[in-house]
Amino acid sequence: MANTYGKVSGTFEEIDNAYGKVSGVWKEADEIYGKVSGVWKLVFAAFQAGSVQTLSSGSGTFTVPQGANAIHIQAGVGGGGGAVGGADYDKAGGESSGGGGGSGAYVSDKVFSVTQGETISYSIGAGGSGTGKGFNVTASGGASTTLSGSTAGAIFTLGAGGGSSGTGGGVQGPLRSNTAGTAGTAAVSTSLLITSGTFRDSDGTTKNVTTLTSGPVGSFNQSGNGAVGSNNGNCGGDNCRIGGSTGATSYDGNIAGGAGGSSSGSGTNGTAGTRGSGGGGGAAQVNGGSTSGAAGGSGEVRYRFLRVQ
Repeated sequence: MANTYGKVSGTFEEIDNAYGKVSGVWKEADEIYGKVSGVWKLVFAAFQAGSVQTLSSGSGTFTVPQGANAIHIQAGVGGGGGAVGGADYDKAGGESSGGGGGSGAYVSDKVFSVTQGETISYSIGAGGSGTGKGFNVTASGGASTTLSGSTAGAIFTLGAGGGSSGTGGGVQGPLRSNTAGTAGTAAVSTSLLITSGTFRDSDGTTKNVTTLTSGPVGSFNQSGNGAVGSNNGNCGGDNCRIGGSTGATSYDGNIAGGAGGSSSGSGTNGTAGTRGSGGGGGAAQVNGGSTSGAAGGSGEVRYRFLRVQ
């Protein structure tokens, strides 16, 4: 369908919205038809929301399409922190679990004002790396996820989860000090927030923005900081077995963190986080020593454009 124009003060301008009087009341037109060679053809349709797009790595830009005035962030999160492995000793009177990584700050089903034609810049935070077993080990934290507009300015910065660590300690003792990964912090624009109004959804029906609940949290207009990873610390008694600590959940507890490594038998490594959650820590005193920690989950942004009335 070609673009539709109308005369405004003697100048042709492209039509974004069209209105007509119905029983004396001005109402927005959903569609406009015109006769072409005796056949009615659609010449104008109000902006309709498209499908959700996912950004899962890297950085770049995209453009607000003609007719849109809002961006729906179904989900956005900073990268999760990595986790350290466990540590075992000869005669220290205990063994050490690897702490879990922290999770990134998040946004779920928020709507922000943007301008058609505006350039939106993004950067998706990677998850932090996990580390092996031993003493004086520190896993890396994740990276922040950001979104900003050339007109709107900063839309949000979703801070990353921190990596866990195990400091001090030695083969003969003392036991190392174990610290879980820290929580990422959210900085979200309040001046750009849209919390009321209606839009035409992808199925052609008109809906209120408050019905947008498809994100991980399951309710409209949610955002917040990440969470701190778990920390099992040290077990008491030489050759005691201790499992790895669980990585922090993301999206307000709705996305699980990486599992801590098992201390049973030969043991298992911690597992990686997903969607900004923290990596799981390693176990200690398994057959053959200790196990490794895992990486945090990568950040993401899932979005689509709307026209909110």
